[in-house]
Amino acid sequence: MTPEGTSEELALAERTLRPSVAEALAAWRTLVAAERAQVERLPERPRPEDFYAPVAEAFSADARRTDDAVLDVLLSLVRPEETWIDVGAGGGRYTLPIALRARRVYAVEPSAGMRAVLARGAKESGIDNLEVLAERWPGESAAPVADAAFISHVGYDIEAIGPFLDQLEAHARRLCVAVLFDQAPISDFAPLWQPVHGEPRVLLPALRELLTLLFARGREPQLQGLHAPQRSFPDIEALQQAARRPLWVLPGTAADERLAGAVRALAVRTEQGFGLARRPRYLGIVTWAP
Repeated sequence: MTPEGTSEELALAERTLRPSVAEALAAWRTLVAAERAQVERLPERPRPEDFYAPVAEAFSADARRTDDAVLDVLLSLVRPEETWIDVGAGGGRYTLPIALRARRVYAVEPSAGMRAVLARGAKESGIDNLEVLAERWPGESAAPVADAAFISHVGYDIEAIGPFLDQLEAHARRLCVAVLFDQAPISDFAPLWQPVHGEPRVLLPALRELLTLLFARGREPQLQGLHAPQRSFPDIEALQQAARRPLWVLPGTAADERLAGAVRALAVRTEQGFGLARRPRYLGIVTWAP
């Protein structure tokens, strides 16, 4: 092995295992941009004004539930005298339980459909210490600085992740918290992309990439890992219907026919019905000081 070859291999190893902030940010941007371009190349695809409105109900849950391991960890981080800001609050799955324990919660949510579900859940739960802001980060914000800033399954598809994390940390005095899967949720349906669209799916960054980026930024993230059940559906038809959205397939098209065949070929039996994988999903709860 020549000295030049050794030097090149060392440089590659450094970039791969110990990227600089600039390298980690560039890699994140590249993955997000490539995933978006892959979708935009599809000749026939849904073009919703509010992407999350049709599934907003799935992002709500009983604010007083006691059977959620992720929520148990989150509530252990909440101090009653503190304020929290939840960026990408969705339908309030975690926002509302946190509001029941914290002094006040500021919920940032760009989707009108999600905000409607969140507002209804707050009213039904008798929660009045919640302020909802129709904002998309990174961007202009009327949110105040809080004691803790929180994201749950937000960031996977944010190309400007550096400014986003800057803004998140600027709005937190004590703690930043992120809940992410080891692989972005679109990965659950990734095996279907090749047979339906003729190329491998570009996968978005997720938990491991966030940890790499935080270390590159000089933070000291703490990780608590949990396992979540695999995605499962009662029958093959329900699996196909659920797959249309992450596959960007319109009903009744040629792509939908290919999707039906791919689902039949790749579906596996689970304890709850049918899915595309038998293994549970790994989920991380990351905390760090801003």
